[in-house]
Amino acid sequence: MPRKYLGGSGEGLTVWISIAASTVLIFYGYDQGVFGNILVKEDFLHTVGNPSATAQGTMTSVYNLGCFAGALSTLYLGDKLGRPRTLMLGSSIIALGAIVQAACYNAPMMYASRVVAGLGTGMNTSTAGVWQSETSKMRSRGKLIIIQMANCITGFAISNWLTLGFSFAPGSVSWRFPLAFQIFFSALIWMMCPFLPDSPRLLIRKGKFDEAYEVLAALEGHGATVDSLSVRTQFSIIKDVLDKEYAQTYTWWQLITGRGPAGVVRRMILGAWMQAMNQISGINVTSYYMTYVFINALGISELLSRILAAAGSMDYLFFSFMAYFVIERFGRRKVMMTSATACGICWMVIAIALGLSESGRGDPYKLGIIAVSFFFVFFASFALGVLGVPWLYPTEVNALAYRAKGASLAMSSNWLMNYLVAQVTPPGIANLGWKFWLIWMVLCFSFVPITYLLYPETANRSLEDIDRFFGDNHDIFVFNNKIATQLHRPAIYEEADQEIAARNRKLHDEQEPSTKGIEVTMVEEK
Repeated sequence: MPRKYLGGSGEGLTVWISIAASTVLIFYGYDQGVFGNILVKEDFLHTVGNPSATAQGTMTSVYNLGCFAGALSTLYLGDKLGRPRTLMLGSSIIALGAIVQAACYNAPMMYASRVVAGLGTGMNTSTAGVWQSETSKMRSRGKLIIIQMANCITGFAISNWLTLGFSFAPGSVSWRFPLAFQIFFSALIWMMCPFLPDSPRLLIRKGKFDEAYEVLAALEGHGATVDSLSVRTQFSIIKDVLDKEYAQTYTWWQLITGRGPAGVVRRMILGAWMQAMNQISGINVTSYYMTYVFINALGISELLSRILAAAGSMDYLFFSFMAYFVIERFGRRKVMMTSATACGICWMVIAIALGLSESGRGDPYKLGIIAVSFFFVFFASFALGVLGVPWLYPTEVNALAYRAKGASLAMSSNWLMNYLVAQVTPPGIANLGWKFWLIWMVLCFSFVPITYLLYPETANRSLEDIDRFFGDNHDIFVFNNKIATQLHRPAIYEEADQEIAARNRKLHDEQEPSTKGIEVTMVEEK
């Protein structure tokens, strides 16, 4: 019988890993929403010295610089510590940052604690998706990552409702408790991760073959053991690809200058830019600053702005779960392009409504309703595609031997763009007015041709299929390559797996007679 982790194997074990990885994303979503909501509290602003709009943007965005450094740290720590231990370390660092934020009594203390919390978040977000992807089956991988991202929005919704409730509390407890509440999520990670397995693909790469067999058998379930043919075949497929990638070792300089395995740098760039698109869509204008935007851009009262922000988070949450039903059915490319188009239309309508209102060419109240309504539509549009695909894609597209490094670089690009958006939003709203929203419109529309021309489909492919594709296809443009764009799994990859399975069956059959002979001899001796 395979070992059971947290009492589970097969689908049960996959669920436990998904819960642990999703808790990390709840963590991240909560962090995204909580600070923007306390940023409008008079007591908080007084405590940190009544910062200007630019300083408020900096206080928000330094968190992302910490996240950037944390994500980069996993270039080294991600493989060395393994997936569960990296999450435990990152969650501990976030807890430390949360304690300091909750105890804050001046601006420098808040800046420092924001950076510390960001370090842990960067480590976590670079690791959770890779762990989930490397322990999931091909048909469910996309859905499980989408559940992770939906849980990110669960955290965002929790932060909005919690800060709404505590906005009625007197004094500093109204913002100190929501900041301290982050410690709760750290405790959940420590309750689960010590008892869950590492990625079998990472274990094989480290040469820990016995442990890898054990984890593969546990993930297979249904009574599979380390000697089961299905487990041996899966091990052989992974090792076959790794052996080809590691036939020669490469330095970072050799990889960057194109002398490494085919497509490695291209794949890292595709993953990193996909993550960048997630951030420059304008989502963090609303994630970090939704209450701020409603107050300062639309002129809505603080209480109504908080209520609308909390309601908007529920709209966001609902449609993030709806993405579960489209990500595998329609594939990464089509979902990303459709979602980006809808997001661009939303920003266009918001810009028109606010432009007419500012110029006095319409009823400000009615135009305000239109703008608020399309913020809600934007959440729905974003949640169905541009939310999840950029988080899923880097965990799939990067080479097996360089997946953690590629995901780390992708998350680093995410946090750099995140920092940029958080930094420019308060002064952008103050100085550009309705024109500020045109920036996000143009960017969202640009995602459509970029995805169509450059990004191969990864749905209905094993992670090893994707390695094979980039090994055989070196053209940057993929829109006219059927293997790159078709939704169903290409037959050539099914045939490659069947060849390896046939080899394993033959080896298994050859070993069976000798094993039986040994057993007969032992019986005769007795």
